[in-house]
Amino acid sequence: MDFKDYYKILGVDKKASAAEIKKVYRDLAKKHHPDANKGSDSDKKFKDISEAYAVLSDPEKRRKYDNLGSTWNRHRETGGTGDDFDWTEWMAKQQARRTGNSAGDQFDTGGISDFFDRVFGGFGRRNPFTQAQTQAPTAQKGKDAELEIEITLEEAYAGTSKLIGTSSEKMEVKFKPGTKDEQILKIPGKGNVASHGGVPGDLLIKVKVKPHAKYERKGDDLYIEAVVDLYTMILGGESHIDTFGGKIKITIPKESQSGKTLKLKGLGMPKYDNPATKGDLFVKLQVKLPENLTSKQKELFEQLRKG
Repeated sequence: MDFKDYYKILGVDKKASAAEIKKVYRDLAKKHHPDANKGSDSDKKFKDISEAYAVLSDPEKRRKYDNLGSTWNRHRETGGTGDDFDWTEWMAKQQARRTGNSAGDQFDTGGISDFFDRVFGGFGRRNPFTQAQTQAPTAQKGKDAELEIEITLEEAYAGTSKLIGTSSEKMEVKFKPGTKDEQILKIPGKGNVASHGGVPGDLLIKVKVKPHAKYERKGDDLYIEAVVDLYTMILGGESHIDTFGGKIKITIPKESQSGKTLKLKGLGMPKYDNPATKGDLFVKLQVKLPENLTSKQKELFEQLRKG
């Protein structure tokens, strides 16, 4: 029986840290998992990977394995082969060091290699394939990550995009016209990495729409106040207001009272699921009284008051 090189199976250096070994195992387990790769070769590859990780991720087993590696190398350097290696002597040395099997060192049989069985004690011991799956279920999805992004009301109206991420990995997030405050956008697969090679979680982006200086939003409708001079409020006429789509002209009915609200259909926020359709715009009229009246103007107002 030949020596099984667990470091080579995982493709790591013999001085690799526990974190490095864990990361490599996650990637390999995900790549070679039987659910994603049908066939006996893939199944064997996955079991070898799991067995290697079960040994190299356990400090005590790794120490024993490294000791065996040194003994094996000396044996090979003197011309020895796997067939004439003295396993009896090796197992005797290990048994002498063992003060008793701990609960964490117990294995069940089934699915393990002869090499693993020979080195770590054989019958009545846990299957490293089962152990690795228990410690790191590859089908487990990673946790979702949460992020809050602030946009302006103008950006929510027209739609926008924001660049997020770190210096090493950036991602453009698009916000559709009509995006709402407190809305949650989900980006699949951009959340936290699964603990043991599973599918990454999702990125959940919570949108915060900044309050606007002039406009108030209620659902898909917009509300604004328009200051109109006294003469236009009394006699009727036209006024102009700035909207997110540009300046528009509104008609002021005769004898409009201050506080009167005009409804302009289809000039509100785009509907998120159908941006071509918009809510309504409500314009609340506020009268602006004249200042610095001339004597003639005051006289005219006196006449109006007297009727």
